[in-house]
Amino acid sequence: MKRYCLSCDLKDDPALIEEYKRYHEPGNIWPEITRSIKDAGIIDMQIYLTGNRMFMIMEVEESFELKQKAEMDAANPRVQQWEQLMWKFQQALPWAKKGEKWVPMEKVFQL
Repeated sequence: MKRYCLSCDLKDDPALIEEYKRYHEPGNIWPEITRSIKDAGIIDMQIYLTGNRMFMIMEVEESFELKQKAEMDAANPRVQQWEQLMWKFQQALPWAKKGEKWVPMEKVFQL
């Protein structure tokens, strides 16, 4: 199984952060979004938050590729609606490439 770790920031606004967290509570994520995640080969996804910095861990099938997931998302109107809504809360990291939201992290240590 492969693992991807990515990071993204939320806008530094406590009210927006709380609203973002409510969208991600059990039962609040649109079913089409969870279906698209699973259909892409993502076995488990967790998002952690400290301040306004988020950290996402994805456990994926061996065949999973980030580029393929991005292509699937671009072709899915409901995912595009969700992504547009999430941009109300999210902001790119200062070092993100143009159009990049979640930035892959480099593993620098493992015990």
